[in-house]
Parts: sequence; structure tokens; C-alpha cells
Amino acid sequence: MESKHPKDSKTTMTDLVLPSETNAIHTLFGGELLARMDRAASIAAERHSGEIVVTASVNHVAFKHAVPLGSIVTVAAKVTRAFKSSMEVYIDVWVDDKKTETSVKVNEAIFTFVAVDGHGVPVSIPQLVPETKEEIQRFEGALRRKQLSLVLAGKMKAQEATELKALFS
Repeated sequence: MESKHPKDSKTTMTDLVLPSETNAIHTLFGGELLARMDRAASIAAERHSGEIVVTASVNHVAFKHAVPLGSIVTVAAKVTRAFKSSMEVYIDVWVDDKKTETSVKVNEAIFTFVAVDGHGVPVSIPQLVPETKEEIQRFEGALRRKQLSLVLAGKMKAQEATELKALFS
């Protein structure tokens, strides 16, 4: 199985925030944004793995700024690390600022997906080779994030989390 690069999985989705997607103060519902992020991230995971993927976990979500009604929202996702059958996908969310004609980062998230066959059984996926400085940083951090999630879920003993221990020694 040939390795892939993060750019191979890059997925970008752009859409408007409509009235039916907003709350009483006319900002995008958090759940609506999560759904958009999940769709973009699942496409990125499928592009990397070439397989059916399922969302295994939402590891991190940071709602930094509200997204107002009428905003143009761009969700960008790409795989940051591949393990045996699972992969971490990092999602950045941007809103166009009409006054400055720039994009402002308003949210970010990290999801984990598992590649499965038609019966839902996990399957092996290609490894990932990061290229840019940001991709390398996210790749290196992914193992620490995975170990932390496994320790917190009780699926790994803290003393086995070598990457986490290295941070404190």
C-alpha cells in the first residue's frame, strides 16, 4: 500500500449561513457547524483511505467566534496522521470578512475516523507522509492526542503512553 500526503485528502467546502441554520441571536447553530465539519472530514478520510469511513470520535472542537447569519463559511479538512485503520482529521473553519476582504479563522476541530469494509470491519489504510511545517507539527501531535484519548477512555494505561510521558520527563 503506497503512502499518501495530507494534500491528497484536502477537502474544502464553502457555503452560506441561512436563516434556518441560526439560533435566536442569528448566529450559526454549533450543531450545524459540527455537521458541516463532519461531512468535510469524512470526505478527507475517504480520500486518504479509499474506503468507507465512520466517525469514531470528536476529539476537540474550539468555537472561537460566532458565525453570523449570511456569512460565507469555508470548512477545510485534511488527514493529519494515519494509524492502522484509524486516522486523525484536522478541520479549520474560516469566515469571509466582507469589510477587509480576508478570511478569519473562527473554529477548528480534530475528528478521528476508522476505515471499514462493507460489513463495518476495520481495514488497513495507507500511511501518511507530512510535507509542510504545519503538517509535521500536526502529525507529531496526533500520536500524543491519540494516547491521551485512549488513557482517558481507559483503553490504555498511563504508563504505556510513551509520547505523553516524554512531555513530562
